[in-house]
Amino acid sequence: MKLSRKNGLRASAIGALVVSGALVLSACGSDNNTETPAKDGDTTSSAAASNIACEGAKGQLLAAGSSAQKNAMDLWVKNFQAACSGVEINYQAIGSGGGITKFNQGQVSFAGSDSALKEEEVAESQKICKGGKGVNLPMVGGPIAIGYKLEGVDNLVLDASTIAKIFDNKITKWNDPAIAKLNPGAKLPDSTIQAFHRSDESGTTQNLGKYLSTAAAADWKHDPKSKSWPAQGGQAANGSSGVATAVKDAEGSIGYFELSYATANKISTVSINTGAAAPVAASSENASKAIAAAKVKGTGSDLALSLDYATKAEGAYPIVLVTYEIACDKGNKAETLPTLKAFLNYTVSEEGQKVLADAGYAPLPAEIAAKVRTIVPTLS
Repeated sequence: MKLSRKNGLRASAIGALVVSGALVLSACGSDNNTETPAKDGDTTSSAAASNIACEGAKGQLLAAGSSAQKNAMDLWVKNFQAACSGVEINYQAIGSGGGITKFNQGQVSFAGSDSALKEEEVAESQKICKGGKGVNLPMVGGPIAIGYKLEGVDNLVLDASTIAKIFDNKITKWNDPAIAKLNPGAKLPDSTIQAFHRSDESGTTQNLGKYLSTAAAADWKHDPKSKSWPAQGGQAANGSSGVATAVKDAEGSIGYFELSYATANKISTVSINTGAAAPVAASSENASKAIAAAKVKGTGSDLALSLDYATKAEGAYPIVLVTYEIACDKGNKAETLPTLKAFLNYTVSEEGQKVLADAGYAPLPAEIAAKVRTIVPTLS
């Protein structure tokens, strides 16, 4: 099936994105996160796995990239391997930049990236994708949470300008007038802010930069396309898990990571003053409202999206990302192609998208998911 409209998502996509408010996972990476014991040793995970079509999948499939999608990938891999005997999906959460590098060096069958391929990266991919190129296939969405640890402050509100100044080392105290104005009545301490950022190349960093460059252009003068942290000051940690751990352990800290890391580590998150009637909390449902306004900017088999980081829509959380699985449209290795297609067919299926809600992610808009489902079978 070919969908004729390439730009703009129907308003009905918002309904498809609304996610249940209860988050099931209490810790990331646990072997028991996705399973509920049942009689005779059955689990909800194995029940879901029974609907997966293995379609000739065999052997090992190597992939690497985005750490933002790691918790979702853990669920997908667990379910797929339970259904497809003898298959091993090895996904390394090394950051979007590292994943793209490995993909363009031919070391992995697909890469996870929280930002679409740049033109030069597409050109580089043509050396590996014989007769084709790397394409961006949206697979999972969600909010980038601004997590913090500040004793006595449970409902911190910031806007784009204060976030930019904090991460650019221009606001250094928690009781700074700009923060106090947004949080009347809060007991803000006269203590130094410990800001943490990613040490590795990251699509999460890039998406945060795009948000700050759009919503706080006067205060964030750095390159919004950079996957590397561009500002001076602050402390670095590796991966979303590293930043989350650092924030969890340090009083007076602040950092950014995908929402599931905040949930798993019980980290408080900032609500964003976007100019709407009320500050917007970081949640899957609120991120969904922002992602639903995305437009497809890619052509052909490429489904790169354009996000509206400056949204002021009521209840729309603006700091969002969409993680792409990047694969060759043509020129994939014959020995891994069946496994690649079977696995991606599962992740974008209704069954695969449903598990995202339990992990704190936002499933794809129905229309975008339908487009991805038509493209995956055509990979060759």
